[in-house]
Amino acid sequence: MKSDFFKEHDYFIDEKVNFFKFGNVYSIFNETGENIGAIKQQLSFGQKILRLLVGKPVLPFKLDIINPDNEVQASISRGWTFFMSKIVVSDSYGSEIATIKQKFKLFKPTFKIEDPSGTLIAEISGDWKAWSFVIKDNNQAQIGTINKKWAGAVKEIFTTADKYNVHIDPTYKEEKHRVAILSAAITIDMVLKNQK
Repeated sequence: MKSDFFKEHDYFIDEKVNFFKFGNVYSIFNETGENIGAIKQQLSFGQKILRLLVGKPVLPFKLDIINPDNEVQASISRGWTFFMSKIVVSDSYGSEIATIKQKFKLFKPTFKIEDPSGTLIAEISGDWKAWSFVIKDNNQAQIGTINKKWAGAVKEIFTTADKYNVHIDPTYKEEKHRVAILSAAITIDMVLKNQK
């Protein structure tokens, strides 16, 4: 499935209120305020029951990034875990394109994104409490940010603090890595909430 979804440079993520909290849903907007997709958590009936009985940090999860036509653009999933997570990023065909490995640091999480052979693609690190993250490539050059502070016309559309912006430097041209990096960055709030 050919998609332009991952060709944007700015993504604005907005959590939708879910009173039952069985599965989180987030809307995704571009820099002009156009709704370009969503993040949906896929839960079976059995998983919904387990969430009432077992803590979320050990439970498996799957997050689908979809476009406005409800077509999956990429997925992030994790199996059962009892310590540090290994999260798999898959493309729209379900093929693994990267893994995300978390290093534990109190309030300063670090996520290493590696290709299937274990080679480092990028790293996301920062301050969870201040909700400020930096995305660096495998040469430690900054290629993007994740935060709740931004400028521009879209600021007038998104005025509350529960929304965040993922920005990728327009000069970053590694097309095959963008899907993995952006999938990790776009879903970071849901991943961190599933760790709690």
